[in-house]
Amino acid sequence: MIALPPAPATRLTVAPMMDWTDRHCRVFHRLLAPNARLYTEMVHAQAVIHGDRERLLGFDPVEHPVALQLGGSDPAHLAQATRIGADWGYDEVNLNVGCPSDRVQAGRFGACLMKEPSLVADCVATMAAAASVPVTVKCRLGVDEMEDYGVFRRFIDTVASAGCGLFVVHARKAWLQGLSPKENREIPPLRYDWVHQLKRERPDLRVLINGGLATVEDAVAQLATLDGVMIGRAAYHEPYRLHLMDRAMFAPEQAPRPRAELLRALRPYVEDCRGRGIAVKHLTRHLLGLFHGQPGGRAYRQVLSEGAPRADAGWDLLERALAVTERREDAA
Repeated sequence: MIALPPAPATRLTVAPMMDWTDRHCRVFHRLLAPNARLYTEMVHAQAVIHGDRERLLGFDPVEHPVALQLGGSDPAHLAQATRIGADWGYDEVNLNVGCPSDRVQAGRFGACLMKEPSLVADCVATMAAAASVPVTVKCRLGVDEMEDYGVFRRFIDTVASAGCGLFVVHARKAWLQGLSPKENREIPPLRYDWVHQLKRERPDLRVLINGGLATVEDAVAQLATLDGVMIGRAAYHEPYRLHLMDRAMFAPEQAPRPRAELLRALRPYVEDCRGRGIAVKHLTRHLLGLFHGQPGGRAYRQVLSEGAPRADAGWDLLERALAVTERREDAA
């Protein structure tokens, strides 16, 4: 029997983003989106096995439900890393079959695995056998010259037959040569129709869509036919939008919480981190976009950016940044 996360827990998910979705970012996102499923940055299976696990895998209990995303292509290593992740308390383990970076390709994992569906299936089967948590896959529509929906569906069918019941599909293909990771998020055209066709033809699979979903309306509209959406850079650069999405999907009868109220709810976490010697700059870098497009938003970012590197910076810095926005709101 394929293990799957509860259906409501996949309606809204926040994408794994390298150098961004660390534990501090995820705690902030949990405040904004109490019902979303959060993902770690991608961690290579070998790093999980041999690296500093507290640094790589540690998370705050408030982050649940939270998924560990793994990179790799060796079934035995991925199985061991999955077992370790489950022992650490992760609610899901996700295999990255979508990252197109040169470094990832050199290690034979990420998007290049779209060309090796049987290997991905072997990886998923051993991962699923290693632990009882759901094993899921994040993939693309294809890579390079792969322009055939049938090839994409056969990839999904092959991997699903190995025990994967949930796919997060970035609705673009990737070019493995000639485009940077940033360009691969922007230049290949979005093909939402392929993702919707997959769900129609494989209704027993849980299918989530990722890519280009920047507005609340765009995200909610996908839920009419798909099982969920994954939001990436829009949630990071304009985090209040994530809060609006969570409200729209799970509690539309409730008014959104004000930005300042949400930020002040982070105070106990900030003060706990400071008490453990964690510099506030590691937290504030994730907060810069909270007042994007609002009166005082630029001044808010300036206060945080200039003050966070100070060794004595603490919660008072965030209050000063909030005070700037409140003055601008009063003036407006």
